[in-house]
Amino acid sequence: MSDVLIPLHALKGRGVAYRQPHRFERDTRDAFDDGWGTVEAQNGSQVLPPVTQVRFEDARSAITRNDSPDIGFSQGLNPYRGCEHGCIYCYARPSHSYLGLSPGLDFETRLIAKRNLAEVLRAELAHPRYQPEMIAVGTVTDAYQPVERELRLTRAALEVLCSARHPFSIVTKGSGVERDLDLIAPMGAINLAAVYVTITTLDAKLARILEPRAAAPYRRLRTLRTLAEAGVPVGVSVSPQIPFINDDMEQVLAAAYEAGARRAFYQVLRLPWELAPMFRQWLDLHYPDRAARVMARVQDLHGGKDYEADFATRMKGQGIWADLLRQRFNKACERLGYERERRALDVSLFRPSALRAQRELF
Repeated sequence: MSDVLIPLHALKGRGVAYRQPHRFERDTRDAFDDGWGTVEAQNGSQVLPPVTQVRFEDARSAITRNDSPDIGFSQGLNPYRGCEHGCIYCYARPSHSYLGLSPGLDFETRLIAKRNLAEVLRAELAHPRYQPEMIAVGTVTDAYQPVERELRLTRAALEVLCSARHPFSIVTKGSGVERDLDLIAPMGAINLAAVYVTITTLDAKLARILEPRAAAPYRRLRTLRTLAEAGVPVGVSVSPQIPFINDDMEQVLAAAYEAGARRAFYQVLRLPWELAPMFRQWLDLHYPDRAARVMARVQDLHGGKDYEADFATRMKGQGIWADLLRQRFNKACERLGYERERRALDVSLFRPSALRAQRELF
């Protein structure tokens, strides 16, 4: 399988340097010199950085469901497919392959927006047989990626959840979540909402190449503080843990606690499907001096493979390195005063009748 490269100067603001062919692709393409200067143009200054394109779709369902025993929720909600944040480590990148798109550049530049999400969600929650369970917003995409500022699909979905007093949690790197405090704060006050902000590292230079279009680390800390001061239950995700790359777990936990976070969790780097060769290319590009060492430790975490999908070990890893991470995390959380268990959100206040009344108005 070949790599379709873009020039490094065009990589600014993007997570990967090439269009990774997806696993269902039958044809691959390589650059070649046809005598008309196309190779020089591809590698020269004329090539512009790839722009973001948004395509709209009508969703057939709003709520996604899973029965994975290692995931702390069974229902999810994703207003978008793909994510412009461009995080190189994102385990959701291979999902773009099902759309016939590249998990590489396409995942972060060719987005799909579910324009009817709020309407479909309203109908699903109002169904007589629906049983309320906490909905996790942004499980395979960031619900507050840059395009949300204009499209406001996440806000429309939250308005439906708030109308029905349906519990939800949000995991995000986007400071845009502050815009929706008028919805989130009242829900948080009655134990119907919680927000987790992912802070992978406090190193701004590393964050720029690791998650190029996400908010800067200091900005995420400010978001945590803003949410906490508004009374929203907030936590921090120090994920993923990448050996010899982001080594400041304890410092992140301390800074997040000072900003108001009282819950925390972590996961180790996961490299399913096409993500493994993309991450290797990223290492060769940015950390060639330690690339082999990093991958050796990643494989130690996953039983000698780039990735092991076993439910019992995929999130936290296995072996000596996994034990070390677990000890560091637990000791830091205990020292700082983080809550040991996540508090369950309240499902008893769910009122689908409010949604049914709204449907009758239309």
